[in-house]
Amino acid sequence: MNSPLVTIGIPTYNRADGFLKEALGAALGQTYENLEIIVSDNCSSDGTEALVTGHRDKRIRYFRQEENIGAQNNFNFCVRKATGVYFLMLHDDDLIDPDFVEVCIAAAGGREDLGIIRTGTRLIDENGVVHKETENPGEGLDTTDFFLSWFRGEIAFYLCSTMFNTKRLQEIGGFISGRNLLNDVIAEVQLAARYGHGDVKAVKASFREHPNEITFTSKVASWCDDSIELLDLMCRLVPENKAEIIRKEGAVFLSKINYSFANKVDPLLKKIGAYRTVKKTFGHRPPPSLGLTRSIKRKFRRPISTHN
Repeated sequence: MNSPLVTIGIPTYNRADGFLKEALGAALGQTYENLEIIVSDNCSSDGTEALVTGHRDKRIRYFRQEENIGAQNNFNFCVRKATGVYFLMLHDDDLIDPDFVEVCIAAAGGREDLGIIRTGTRLIDENGVVHKETENPGEGLDTTDFFLSWFRGEIAFYLCSTMFNTKRLQEIGGFISGRNLLNDVIAEVQLAARYGHGDVKAVKASFREHPNEITFTSKVASWCDDSIELLDLMCRLVPENKAEIIRKEGAVFLSKINYSFANKVDPLLKKIGAYRTVKKTFGHRPPPSLGLTRSIKRKFRRPISTHN
């Protein structure tokens, strides 16, 4: 079987005493041999350099930025430096199973022109405890059904479980979007629609959820902007007669995601403003499960006066 070079990019900043050791160990522990591992250190002030270079593994290419270039620029630095046929962006807090790359290359069936190759994903917390697993039943889906499967919760998009065609990813400029929040999904849908996708049903990667994620530090309005950019792109990528269903189901799905972000906003008055932003963007009301109305009533309910 063809064994093309695969690049694993690990952008990192000040996590030598955190999750970086696990992420790097997962990359080095792959059963697939033909690897290069790019670690881009975004001017860390901890022991990142010593941790990485201490491995003395010829597959590792270590780069230290002279100044902090920002998270997004650091991600795309890894993309630009990649020389493999396929590329995996492994954030320094995520993990891949030992056979992740091997099963992805096997799923490609010798092809080196696929846009992306995906596996299922598990969600873990800061202690590595598994909270959810989602398999990847994406094999054989055309572009429209691929998108609809995401909207319907049948598949999930995560960087740690997606290998990209390096050349095609570099051609679109790497991971880019207007607000740099859904840039990974925008890259995934473009490459999958234009060049096809390979799929592994089994769960082979772990996305770590914890309080310091970038996901939870951005404004809801910015998430809405990127969501609309993504939805417009998806409508352009499907046949014209399928665009309406993509926009309809996509708007419902993306509104729920953005309402979930809005629900994390405090204090309550700012939360209400965030909800209004989502409503204005997508035209859909928040799911009853979020309980905003109950929160408002609790906040503004006054005790019944006993005075006449």
